[in-house]
Amino acid sequence: MSIPSQSDQRPEPGKSSTAAHRIAAAKHSSLRLQIWETPLMRRGSSVLDAFAWEEVMCRRVGSGHLPVAHIWRHPDAFVAGLRDRRLPLAVEAMERIRGEGAAVCVRPSGGAAVPLNPGVVNVSLILPNPGHAINIHDDFREMASIIAESLTPWSAQAQTGEVQGAFCPGDYDVSVGGLKFCGIAQRRQAKAYIITAFIIVEGQGDKLAAAVRRFYDEASGGAAEGYPKVKPGTMASLQELAGIPSTTAYTASLVRTLRSRYPHAGTERVLSVGLDEVQVTAEQMKSRYD
Repeated sequence: MSIPSQSDQRPEPGKSSTAAHRIAAAKHSSLRLQIWETPLMRRGSSVLDAFAWEEVMCRRVGSGHLPVAHIWRHPDAFVAGLRDRRLPLAVEAMERIRGEGAAVCVRPSGGAAVPLNPGVVNVSLILPNPGHAINIHDDFREMASIIAESLTPWSAQAQTGEVQGAFCPGDYDVSVGGLKFCGIAQRRQAKAYIITAFIIVEGQGDKLAAAVRRFYDEASGGAAEGYPKVKPGTMASLQELAGIPSTTAYTASLVRTLRSRYPHAGTERVLSVGLDEVQVTAEQMKSRYD
């Protein structure tokens, strides 16, 4: 299958933000990152295919393939997290969404439920980890910084830190004016890993939050705990927050940021993965996580 910062997050104790930036710059200055942007996926296509493609590519990166930045969008999907799937009526809630025409899956990375539409940009960094090192905070901070820097043509107000009441909450939420537009998660294999983010560029953040809130209301079966409490007025798009005109404009800025962070990055190489391998991986992921 061929599927074509700025931050106010305080550094960890003993590590200044300047030192952290210097370490990250040294780490990535010679990395030959391949930037691969998928055209908008077809309506009705399996959203799990995008995650399966990344899973296959992660194995390849672990075996020596060049690192990859993957940018993609889906027209209408609902992606649940692993913990979401354990809710009492999660299957019924996902079936209701599927019955309304959306593609539905449980993703293998961390994080919680996220709805996707053409205004949501997904980006994943697929990087080697030959030494089996675990630097979760550094990796999350790097992605948050990339997202924030790619916003600077329109706004220098991006902040990093959990936004209470937002969907898919985490310590490295990226927000403007207290409203979240980006969440970050990770997926690790033996010799490589994926840091992935969703970025709400166009549309209404509150509308997406309402869809997630309805899912949890149904999936929880009345349980009081075990899922994020999504509140109105916590999510917004970059169109609402900073006047970004389109996903095309933001994605172009994101690519420029990646090329700046990774000076040897390229967009020329075609990254092709066999359809059979993606489908087999997707079926394995569905069997394991759904």
